[in-house]
Amino acid sequence: MLREHLKNYKIILASGSPRRQQFFRDLDLDFEIRLKEIEEIYPPNLTEEDITDYLAVLKSDAFKGELLPNEILITSDTIVWLNGKALGKPKDYDDAFQMLQSMSGTTHKVITSVCFRTFEKIETLFETTFVTFNTISDEAIRYYLDHYQPFDKAGAYGIQEWIGFIAVSKIEGSYANVMGMPVDKVYQFLINFGK
Repeated sequence: MLREHLKNYKIILASGSPRRQQFFRDLDLDFEIRLKEIEEIYPPNLTEEDITDYLAVLKSDAFKGELLPNEILITSDTIVWLNGKALGKPKDYDDAFQMLQSMSGTTHKVITSVCFRTFEKIETLFETTFVTFNTISDEAIRYYLDHYQPFDKAGAYGIQEWIGFIAVSKIEGSYANVMGMPVDKVYQFLINFGK
């Protein structure tokens, strides 16, 4: 359906995330992956979706001036927001351990922003999902880190993995968003594109 609707456009996904790439395949979209190294640094005064909006646009800015009139560039960023602090991808094993320990027995927010850039304009949307964790033992955290190595994921976990089955007691909002993209909102944006 989307493929037909967007047949006159070229979709570019600027993300190395296997989960985001799979979402686009699952939407039956033709797309190209284009990657650029970006230093993900944001102003310290930003909070919650202002951080992810800023970073999604920053990733998009790397392609400024390169897009053709029929191209749609899509960039995105995800953080975990807990106790007034953003948790991005862990720096190392110890950092991942600390993140998961801090989320144990609490509710956190997963925030993803998606930026759509064309030759003419730029638009951004975001989604927030609330995730509640059971209390997780240090042993379970170590097991997860040793067996799944979630060091490429915001907050050091993938909800679709073992930790999601044993730790997540409640979720309010988009499940796909916790995996890194609010697919329903992306679909709605693209299906309305050019109308």
